[in-house]
Amino acid sequence: MKKIIFTDKAPAPIGPYSQAVVFGNTLYTSGQIALDPATGELVTGDIETETKQVMENMKAVLEAAGTTFENVIKSTIFISNMDDFAKINTVYGAYFNEKTAPARETVQVAKLPKNVNVEISMIVGL
Repeated sequence: MKKIIFTDKAPAPIGPYSQAVVFGNTLYTSGQIALDPATGELVTGDIETETKQVMENMKAVLEAAGTTFENVIKSTIFISNMDDFAKINTVYGAYFNEKTAPARETVQVAKLPKNVNVEISMIVGL
Protein backbone atom coordinates (compact mmCIF):
# COMPACT_ATOMS: atom_id res chain seq x y z
CA MET A 1 0.00 0.00 0.00
CA LYS A 2 1.21 3.47 -0.75
CA LYS A 3 1.03 6.37 1.69
CA ILE A 4 0.74 9.96 0.49
CA ILE A 5 2.98 12.56 2.17
CA PHE A 6 1.81 16.16 2.40
CA THR A 7 3.06 19.19 4.32
CA ASP A 8 2.05 22.81 4.14
CA LYS A 9 5.73 23.65 4.76
CA ALA A 10 6.44 22.82 1.10
CA PRO A 11 4.62 24.03 -2.01
CA ALA A 12 1.25 22.38 -2.56
CA PRO A 13 0.99 20.27 -5.70
CA ILE A 14 -0.26 22.23 -8.70
CA GLY A 15 -1.52 19.19 -10.57
CA PRO A 16 -2.46 15.53 -10.20
CA TYR A 17 0.56 14.48 -8.15
CA SER A 18 1.66 14.24 -4.52
CA GLN A 19 4.61 15.92 -2.82
CA ALA A 20 5.86 12.44 -2.01
CA VAL A 21 4.73 8.83 -1.78
CA VAL A 22 5.92 6.09 0.56
CA PHE A 23 5.81 2.58 -0.85
CA GLY A 24 7.27 -0.14 1.32
CA ASN A 25 10.41 1.24 2.91
CA THR A 26 11.05 3.81 0.20
CA LEU A 27 10.02 7.45 -0.16
CA TYR A 28 9.69 8.83 -3.68
CA THR A 29 9.52 12.63 -3.84
CA SER A 30 8.13 14.72 -6.64
CA GLY A 31 10.45 17.32 -8.04
CA GLN A 32 10.69 20.49 -6.01
CA ILE A 33 11.16 23.91 -7.54
CA ALA A 34 11.80 27.28 -5.89
CA LEU A 35 8.25 28.08 -4.84
CA ASP A 36 7.75 29.81 -1.50
CA PRO A 37 5.26 27.54 0.32
CA ALA A 38 3.75 30.48 2.21
CA THR A 39 2.97 32.62 -0.84
CA GLY A 40 3.07 30.21 -3.79
CA GLU A 41 5.37 32.68 -5.53
CA LEU A 42 8.65 31.80 -7.21
CA VAL A 43 11.80 32.67 -5.29
CA THR A 44 13.98 34.40 -7.84
CA GLY A 45 17.30 36.17 -7.84
CA ASP A 46 20.45 34.17 -8.36
CA ILE A 47 20.79 30.42 -8.90
CA GLU A 48 22.08 29.91 -5.34
CA THR A 49 18.93 31.48 -3.85
CA GLU A 50 16.74 29.41 -6.12
CA THR A 51 18.59 26.18 -5.27
CA LYS A 52 18.44 26.91 -1.53
CA GLN A 53 14.64 27.29 -1.74
CA VAL A 54 14.41 24.00 -3.64
CA MET A 55 16.45 22.24 -0.94
CA GLU A 56 14.43 23.82 1.89
CA ASN A 57 11.23 22.64 0.20
CA MET A 58 12.70 19.16 -0.09
CA LYS A 59 13.79 19.26 3.56
CA ALA A 60 10.18 20.00 4.57
CA VAL A 61 8.90 17.04 2.53
CA LEU A 62 11.51 14.73 4.03
CA GLU A 63 10.65 15.89 7.55
CA ALA A 64 6.93 15.31 6.88
CA ALA A 65 7.84 11.72 6.01
CA GLY A 66 9.91 11.39 9.21
CA THR A 67 13.30 11.32 7.54
CA THR A 68 16.30 13.50 6.66
CA PHE A 69 18.81 14.07 3.87
CA GLU A 70 21.01 11.43 5.54
CA ASN A 71 18.69 8.71 4.18
CA VAL A 72 18.56 9.94 0.59
CA ILE A 73 19.59 7.12 -1.74
CA LYS A 74 19.43 8.95 -5.05
CA SER A 75 18.84 12.49 -6.30
CA THR A 76 18.02 13.75 -9.74
CA ILE A 77 18.81 17.38 -10.56
CA PHE A 78 17.31 18.97 -13.63
CA ILE A 79 18.86 22.28 -14.64
CA SER A 80 18.19 24.67 -17.49
CA ASN A 81 21.84 25.71 -17.89
CA MET A 82 24.78 23.41 -17.22
CA ASP A 83 26.92 26.50 -16.68
CA ASP A 84 25.11 26.81 -13.29
CA PHE A 85 26.24 23.33 -12.22
CA ALA A 86 29.04 24.42 -9.87
CA LYS A 87 26.86 26.94 -8.03
CA ILE A 88 23.97 24.49 -7.71
CA ASN A 89 26.36 21.77 -6.57
CA THR A 90 27.77 24.00 -3.80
CA VAL A 91 24.32 24.75 -2.34
CA TYR A 92 23.12 21.15 -2.79
CA GLY A 93 26.28 19.79 -1.19
CA ALA A 94 25.74 21.83 1.99
CA TYR A 95 22.74 19.59 2.80
CA PHE A 96 24.71 16.33 2.72
CA ASN A 97 27.64 14.66 4.44
CA GLU A 98 30.07 14.17 1.58
CA LYS A 99 31.11 10.74 2.91
CA THR A 100 27.52 9.43 2.80
CA ALA A 101 26.09 11.51 -0.06
CA PRO A 102 23.53 9.80 -2.31
CA ALA A 103 23.94 8.68 -5.89
CA ARG A 104 22.95 11.43 -8.30
CA GLU A 105 22.58 12.51 -11.87
CA THR A 106 22.39 16.05 -13.15
CA VAL A 107 20.69 16.67 -16.47
CA GLN A 108 20.34 19.83 -18.51
CA VAL A 109 16.84 20.17 -19.93
CA ALA A 110 15.27 22.54 -22.43
CA LYS A 111 12.65 23.89 -20.06
CA LEU A 112 11.31 23.37 -16.53
CA PRO A 113 7.91 24.17 -14.96
CA LYS A 114 7.30 27.90 -14.51
CA ASN A 115 10.60 28.50 -16.35
CA VAL A 116 12.64 27.81 -13.20
CA ASN A 117 16.34 27.04 -13.44
CA VAL A 118 16.52 23.98 -11.19
CA GLU A 119 14.28 21.12 -10.06
CA ILE A 120 15.32 18.29 -7.73
CA SER A 121 13.68 14.96 -6.87
CA MET A 122 14.85 12.23 -4.51
CA ILE A 123 14.45 8.58 -3.59
CA VAL A 124 14.87 7.95 0.13
CA GLY A 125 15.22 4.83 2.25
CA LEU A 126 13.08 4.73 5.36
